[in-house]
Amino acid sequence: MTDVSRNVAFIGIGKMGLPMSALVIKAGYAVTAFDQSAARLDEARALGVSVAASPVVAVSGKPAVITSLPDDAALRGALLGPTGIIAAMTPGAVLIETSTVSVEASTEVAAAAQARGISYLRSPVSGNASIVHTGALTCFVSGPKDAFESAMPLFGAFTRAQTYLGPAEEARYAKLSVNLMIAVSAAMMAESLALARKGGIAWQDILKVLDDSAIASPMVKYKTAPLRTRDFESTFSCKQMAKDLDLILGAGHAVGVPLQLAAQVRETYGALVAQGDGDTDFIATVRHLERLSGLSEPKL
Repeated sequence: MTDVSRNVAFIGIGKMGLPMSALVIKAGYAVTAFDQSAARLDEARALGVSVAASPVVAVSGKPAVITSLPDDAALRGALLGPTGIIAAMTPGAVLIETSTVSVEASTEVAAAAQARGISYLRSPVSGNASIVHTGALTCFVSGPKDAFESAMPLFGAFTRAQTYLGPAEEARYAKLSVNLMIAVSAAMMAESLALARKGGIAWQDILKVLDDSAIASPMVKYKTAPLRTRDFESTFSCKQMAKDLDLILGAGHAVGVPLQLAAQVRETYGALVAQGDGDTDFIATVRHLERLSGLSEPKL
């Protein structure tokens, strides 16, 4: 297998991919990118990214390709088939796929990569667009271990920690498992806060209670901060969480795990999307429970 050199292609430079590519450049790599959005390409140029005319041109001859794509359809469309980037990659190259996608779609990519002689690393990142520029993302990785070890310097450019989990789809299950915990935690926080407010506790006081209690996890503290000012600007939207919960439920059905909480929380996010909160941050579960409970905006 070819060692990862200092030339990298990036396919998909959206909210996550663009700052990730900027970190890779900062680490001394040359990055060539492609995205469907002309505006994102203009932003990339300003950061020193070379822009390719097509994804095939971007990946041609590159020993390492990183992809950051929104969903299964985008993944299949960009990577698979005779015009997909896998067909254009050099045998022996490494494909680092960072998206949150289904096990089924990832398995299709694995088969295409193997047929082409590409080392496929399933590498979903954990974190969101508000922190990616700091290098604080973590990632779960599965695939050929030698490719993972070869690519460690590149992973280190845009993530602070990497966990290798196995040779196949383990990383996909890891990301879905983490996102399940996040989704259920957001629903749990919403119910807890509504109950406390109904019990007469002031908004800032109950947030302090959560921060100073036994349940003050990084997830809780990550959300109590914006909740203090009722900031629901999206770091990860309700629409995105609904999509991930669909993936989570599909994975559970496929392997025979009953995900009862996931199913219930998926309906909560479905309601939020239907009410026009699809692009609001996923912690809008708080406002949803307030509406259901007859609570108005709290005094800050």
